[in-house]
Amino acid sequence: MSNLIKLLPDTVANQIAAGEVVQRPASVVKELLENAIDATATDIRLVVKDAGKSLIQVIDNGTGMNETDARLCFERHATSKIKNTEDLFHIQTKGFRGEALASIAAVAQVELKTKTAESEVGTHIVIEGNKLINQEICQCPKGTNFLVKNLFFNVPARRKFLKSDKVELMHIEDEFKRVALAHPNITFSLYHNNEERYVLPVGNFKQRIVQVFGKKFQERLVAVKEETDVVKISGFIGKPEFAKKKRDEQFFFVNNRFIKSGYLHHAIMRAYDELLPEGTYPAYFIKLELDPERIDINIHPTKTEIKFDDEQVIYHILRTAVRQAIGKHQLTPTLDFEQETSFDIPLPKKGEPVKVPGIKVNPSYNPFDKEKSSSGKKDKKTEKYDWQSFFENTQKDAEQILSAQNVEQGELFEQEDKEDIAYSSTDYPNIQIAGKYLITRRKSGLLFIHINRAYRNIVFHNLLEKLQNQSIAKQQLAFPETYEFSDNESSVLEEILPEINALGFEIALFGKNTFIVHAVPAVSSSMDFKYDLQQLTENYLHNTQLTVESKIEQIAWSIAKTVKFNNNKLLAAQEVNFMIDSLFSCANPSYLPDGKKVIENYSINQLDKLFS
Repeated sequence: MSNLIKLLPDTVANQIAAGEVVQRPASVVKELLENAIDATATDIRLVVKDAGKSLIQVIDNGTGMNETDARLCFERHATSKIKNTEDLFHIQTKGFRGEALASIAAVAQVELKTKTAESEVGTHIVIEGNKLINQEICQCPKGTNFLVKNLFFNVPARRKFLKSDKVELMHIEDEFKRVALAHPNITFSLYHNNEERYVLPVGNFKQRIVQVFGKKFQERLVAVKEETDVVKISGFIGKPEFAKKKRDEQFFFVNNRFIKSGYLHHAIMRAYDELLPEGTYPAYFIKLELDPERIDINIHPTKTEIKFDDEQVIYHILRTAVRQAIGKHQLTPTLDFEQETSFDIPLPKKGEPVKVPGIKVNPSYNPFDKEKSSSGKKDKKTEKYDWQSFFENTQKDAEQILSAQNVEQGELFEQEDKEDIAYSSTDYPNIQIAGKYLITRRKSGLLFIHINRAYRNIVFHNLLEKLQNQSIAKQQLAFPETYEFSDNESSVLEEILPEINALGFEIALFGKNTFIVHAVPAVSSSMDFKYDLQQLTENYLHNTQLTVESKIEQIAWSIAKTVKFNNNKLLAAQEVNFMIDSLFSCANPSYLPDGKKVIENYSINQLDKLFS
């Protein structure tokens, strides 16, 4: 019998290693920026073309490398950061594995120019797929200039899985922001296709936050500061009134390294208890400094997850620090008892007669007349357009859809098995459980239906049909409105604008990150849909594991997934029948586009087994 285990060729082994480190262009950006920081650079420039697919270039004024180091840096496990095992527990630098440059060179065409301050000439190296093409001396300034061209040129299967330029650029900008926020003492700049995206001069931490996220943050931030023997905490949190449905303004840095931690996030959310509307999240930019021996950062290839030796202590310190910051800046609602128990009466000026206060009464006021008592100027917060009214309108059309698809009221067909089911939704009583589930009978057993998911599935398919037919009426605005979005939101909105306009909107780009709205779906007279569009872009960006393929399906699902059925509502028998019939008119009633199950089928045999 021949041997089954064989040593992989270096080219294959390097490409496998690259798969752990280089997932997309943003992965390369992260590694090269961190190397520049480790080289003590004070000015770092990032240049990308075609969202990093054609070119990623990082130019820094750091220490540079001599000829020998320039060649060795592309070897696996070659690093200047550690010398022995003990060094792993005192890591202060960003990169230390010695795999990044070797992994990048394995799947791209790489060009390096570098020179130290002591050298009169620099070194120029060209590598393609880990093969040295050329090495020679050159004239270049002190520092390092990395060019990564044609990423995944030798792994076409990996390249085809990259997203659109707008999405990949968004990921690049995310990595750029994380590194730039952690190091406000360094000048950073970013250029894409010869267009300037960011120029961030040296400043303090708050100034860097404002540089990245805009001047609006100047008044939104509250300082957090706490110093103990275990950890030193500093940074800023957002005021509760500026909380958002999105979590894109939340950053943790441990020893100036960006990390993700659901545990620490929970500590901050606990500090905001009862201060935030349900489903909203505050902004925070928190730096933690602690002894490197107290953390382990060598647990993940991307080094964004770390372990603390005592997470519970840090959790409580962080929660207390944030809570104190909220109270110190009087963000917590309080009662001024002196003010509440006294009358604030303005004193008359000298010689001015005292006027007897009068009482104004509305003689036509009737507290039992709900329509009149609720009339008048509405609170802008309640005057919010959301997709719900749009969905209700689409659901009203479901009966027409049913008849168009020749789905008779007395026959339902399940996706999973094709047996003929003689069934009428009115023949048997339907049971509702906790407002979440429906149990309905079929000829050969029982069907358990997840109400919320069923509702979303109906909305998804109705929206999909309307998008495909572009049959949604629009309403022209008397005065067009402009809205400004973040860089990421704008990139996605611009990409999916034709599909959004097919929903009944008429939106156009109106300068950088600004969009003008001329028309909206004809479903409501009062609208504030900026939040809805933000939710739409966020959902669209995270629809990476869907079974749907077309952009129209992605849009329809991005909207439908924001809908939640009211679990407190007990459906009438007619509503239950209508929901069941509408569900089974869907192309795939049993599963949502993200793969979640809508219907669970229990046959008589399966029920018998439960009691055997």
